[in-house]
Amino acid sequence: MLMASLAGLWLLYEVQPLPMSDLAVYRAEGQAASGGGDLYGFTVTKWALPATYPPFAAVLFIPTTWLSLGTLKVVGVLVNAALLALLIHLSCKAAGLRRAACAAPVILAATALGLWLEPVFQTFVFGQVNLVLTCLVLWDLSRPDGARFKGFATGIAAGIKLTPAIFGVHLLVTGRVKAAFTVLGGFLASVLLGWLVLPTASIEFWTRRMFETGRVGKVWIIDNQSLQGLITRVLHNPEPGLLWAVPALLTAAAGLYAARRVYLRRGLDGWGVLCTAVTALLVSPISWSHHWVWCVPLLVALAAHTRRSPWRRALLAAVTLAFTARTMWIVPHSGDLDLHFSWWQQPFAAPYPLLGLALLAAVVRWTRQPAGAPGPAGAPGGRVPTPRAEQELPSRSRAV
Repeated sequence: MLMASLAGLWLLYEVQPLPMSDLAVYRAEGQAASGGGDLYGFTVTKWALPATYPPFAAVLFIPTTWLSLGTLKVVGVLVNAALLALLIHLSCKAAGLRRAACAAPVILAATALGLWLEPVFQTFVFGQVNLVLTCLVLWDLSRPDGARFKGFATGIAAGIKLTPAIFGVHLLVTGRVKAAFTVLGGFLASVLLGWLVLPTASIEFWTRRMFETGRVGKVWIIDNQSLQGLITRVLHNPEPGLLWAVPALLTAAAGLYAARRVYLRRGLDGWGVLCTAVTALLVSPISWSHHWVWCVPLLVALAAHTRRSPWRRALLAAVTLAFTARTMWIVPHSGDLDLHFSWWQQPFAAPYPLLGLALLAAVVRWTRQPAGAPGPAGAPGGRVPTPRAEQELPSRSRAV
């Protein structure tokens, strides 16, 4: 089944070649890092794409220069397919599914289907690193709180792409101070390595380039499935200013509040991790649709207990449909049409931020209910404490 799915991807490539433009950028970053070029001065591909990641990422991209771009694209597809399988395995295992559900045939079948989820498919199309970062964070945070160096891999992920740093805040607000500082340690180690190899580029990035959000792209285009993208299109205003900043701050507070509540009151850190991931995707100025690969552990979490009630199966089907329907690409969006959608087109143009806001609201509402109330079970890293442990949770730190 997986081979058939990959064959379908290959046939699609024959009709419409995958640009894998981000992979070309990564390779150019590796060339600049290894050859002493201007890391933030070049542009590549017909879209004139610049480097936007920290220097540490460019150091990691040096091996991409050892292959031709054509060969690198093939390797990129195969590596992303393997990472998708790994992400599904990590999600199933952390969700507490039975060993049969985590067996290789099941994982391979799920990989074949998961490839066509819109965020995952777009990751293949652009040759992105989203699956690497998600696997790093999910593996790291689903480990027991007493695991050695828990948080370090998350810090490394933040060193590659800044947004995973929010998981350090997640650990901090849930009382795991040691793990939070370990995230900081991993991040600082990445910054130090980047500075040692590329000192000039490091100074340039950390003092100037990281603040130039315009280098990443236009915030109002349909590709941007963040809260800011939603607001700019609803207001027909490419620079909403405080009309975006205030809702973003409120969303960040609500998301981290939900993550803390679901961990301290329910002992389900997996749902807290998912809430934090969704929060990061919502409040980031730009969250391209392929950044939403966190839909994979979310769908696994929802699927873990679908047998218990029909409405959960319906919910799983609805969320799966939201991540496969590609409604944002159906509405007219050439040129600046993204800024001129009618009111009825807005939900089709922003399915992911609307779904993310609904998820946070549902988790907050559930955590405010009595402890015995039914809710989202089986999330990655899910753990139901004993009554005694539940009584102790708010009054003691979980850092070990």
